[in-house]
Amino acid sequence: MEELRKLERAQAALELMRRRGVSPSDPDSDRFLADLLLLLIQPCGELDMDRKFNLINEYLPKILRTLIKEASHLLDQNDLMKLENKDSKYVQSELNKKTDCALQTEFHNVAVIGLNAMERANSTLEDFCRSYFMFHEMDVNRPESLFKYLPVLSFTESYIYQLDILNERIVQLSAGGLPVLRAQSEERDRDLNSELVNAFKGDPFGPLKSLLKFRGLLNDRINEEFKSGEEFWALERKLCSALMPEEAVSVEDVTRAIHLKSFDYRVLNLLLYELRGEKVNDLHMEFLSISEYLVEISDDLFDYEDDVLENSFNILRMFIKIYGASAAPAMLAKSITEAEEKYDCLLKALEPRLSAKYQKRCEEATAEGGRTGGPSLGMWSIPPVIVDEESYRSNMRNC
Repeated sequence: MEELRKLERAQAALELMRRRGVSPSDPDSDRFLADLLLLLIQPCGELDMDRKFNLINEYLPKILRTLIKEASHLLDQNDLMKLENKDSKYVQSELNKKTDCALQTEFHNVAVIGLNAMERANSTLEDFCRSYFMFHEMDVNRPESLFKYLPVLSFTESYIYQLDILNERIVQLSAGGLPVLRAQSEERDRDLNSELVNAFKGDPFGPLKSLLKFRGLLNDRINEEFKSGEEFWALERKLCSALMPEEAVSVEDVTRAIHLKSFDYRVLNLLLYELRGEKVNDLHMEFLSISEYLVEISDDLFDYEDDVLENSFNILRMFIKIYGASAAPAMLAKSITEAEEKYDCLLKALEPRLSAKYQKRCEEATAEGGRTGGPSLGMWSIPPVIVDEESYRSNMRNC
């Protein structure tokens, strides 16, 4: 009898929704909304309707972010299997809708997230966990802290790296003057370059954003960082192309690019805030942003010769193009000094315990030759400039 009354109430709710024009015209969606309506009007202690609405507005996003997956064990096995199957179909349908994005499951026989991308992402993930977890009061040495969030973080970083690999190939194929490319078929290279460029038309992050949105993890700030990634890759293609012929390079573009380059760290950090249901700490984000800037410069100085060989974006290469070989090191040193002053100021604004932990992490990374080494320790070494990059590449190829 109770089940019959439930069905009668559900049918009445459905009829009411249809009369008011609140109906998705899909039986499953209609039933879900009808059940939700009945839940809202169900008496619950002293709660009035306004209080119920306030609770939904305040807590529903947090429930979607942090509780849905953990609460799924409350379902019986059959219902759980149905839920997982529908989740998978939803994500695939969202990927299939992205017809304006050339990035598919396979691209030129290379998977969107290939093993190479996952391997390259691994070092970034390790550094992120060791350097950023402390800003969330998390202990990287506790496996439960690490593995709870690792799938989302790893998938996201691998996806970004796969796009970065495609962008690197565009830069190399666009640089027709590179000796390593001269023996290849020009027509084939043009066709491949065109296909690669198409991968960045439309919305290259579209499939990833659909997945994060479905998980309740996508927000405006993460969206902005994805745009920063697209902007960085576009600037990298533009600036590296300008190094080959006698084209001008803008210092504003170079500075903008180096600031954008660590967008993936900011995406991971913002995702961790969402995964944990935490409010973003803007002071921490600002401090980490200037730290990322200094680290990128440090990495560029360390990788300078390799970046010349591969025609990759490198701030020293760009400064040489702008200021000339003799003035570039001094101008770069000036930029580093200004950034270090801001870094020191923000470091003092951090909680003393956090500040000490981060500086210790910098010392560890420096000793290991890791990504975070350099900025807070004031250890900078600008390598000898390469005036004739073409000759350098030719000589290295013949070694």
